[in-house]
Amino acid sequence: MILSAAPERFVWRAFDALGTAELYALLQLRSDVFVVEQNCVFADIDGKDAAALHLLVWVGDMLGGYLRVFAPADAAKIGRVVVAPAWRSTGLGRRLMAAALDQIAARWGAVPVELSAQAHLERFYSSFGFERTGPDYLEDGILHCDMRRAVTAR
Repeated sequence: MILSAAPERFVWRAFDALGTAELYALLQLRSDVFVVEQNCVFADIDGKDAAALHLLVWVGDMLGGYLRVFAPADAAKIGRVVVAPAWRSTGLGRRLMAAALDQIAARWGAVPVELSAQAHLERFYSSFGFERTGPDYLEDGILHCDMRRAVTAR
């Protein structure tokens, strides 16, 4: 696939501000990657989206990446980090994570951040200052590990 030179648009939305097309696109991307590509049957629509802040990265009219962020109780949480296959190895995942950490710092200050990482991505998240906090575990048939970043100050 030839990628266009379309600029990336980083769009933050509260759940109730998501348009129908945005919601459809993010659910389709999550399903395409987490359910179909990774051959993992799980309840992606988990009842938590309404409490999250959603980051959609549009490249032209294609949703290239997505994640959701939750306000801190003990720590802010990042989840459902996904990059469309056509945009992998372009640095989009790095820009997506950097934008999430910047948003967390801007909204809530220097707070710890947690995530549940697919174990094969531990090195990627470590490059943002996340450290493993426990052993690998199976979640929906895929090895994961919990990770935590002490503060969001960069």
